[in-house]
Amino acid sequence: MSATTPETPTKLQLMELLAAIGTAQWRDFAAAAAHHGLTSTQAKVLAQLNSPLPMRALATLLVCDASNVTGIIDRLEARSLVRREPDPADRRVKNVVATDEGRDVIRRVREEMQATSGALDTLDAEESATLHTLLARLRPGMEKNA
Repeated sequence: MSATTPETPTKLQLMELLAAIGTAQWRDFAAAAAHHGLTSTQAKVLAQLNSPLPMRALATLLVCDASNVTGIIDRLEARSLVRREPDPADRRVKNVVATDEGRDVIRRVREEMQATSGALDTLDAEESATLHTLLARLRPGMEKNA
């Protein structure tokens, strides 16, 4: 192979790189969340609430038992970051909805992710577009089994 032709990485190398980046991003997210008095799991819940979600769906997203979600939501609700609402289609189901304050807090958490932001700042516009395209292609396959 010539010096100008990059070696094709193996799937294992790609997976290890994705894991390292994911771990670093999660660490950055957790640190920013802690700055706002949130656990990383509480912040993850807020980040998922782009629209109302049933408690059971949150348990699935968090890969935990529904009883764990109750405690998480209780703590977020005590801080007025979320509220529970009956589902209009089935009043037995409780949806979790982010409040304006909750949406503001998660926006600030994301803005304060300095390590992630700094790493992305090293990319030029073309590289950012390429990375976005590649990650968008990978996302459906990775979320399919989640």
